[in-house]
Amino acid sequence: MDLLSWALVFAIVAVIAGVLGFTGVASAFAGIARIIFFIFLVLLVIALLSGAFA
Repeated sequence: MDLLSWALVFAIVAVIAGVLGFTGVASAFAGIARIIFFIFLVLLVIALLSGAFA
């Protein structure tokens, strides 16, 4: 799986855990999803600047 789908999975698990009342677990998963998403964004910008998609 690529980074964006992993971020989406962690975000969904965080929402489900938040709805069920597991706030500590939800915040941990949300933090992981945020970190993975930012890594994805940085790698995307690097790829765009290096001309990988040209």
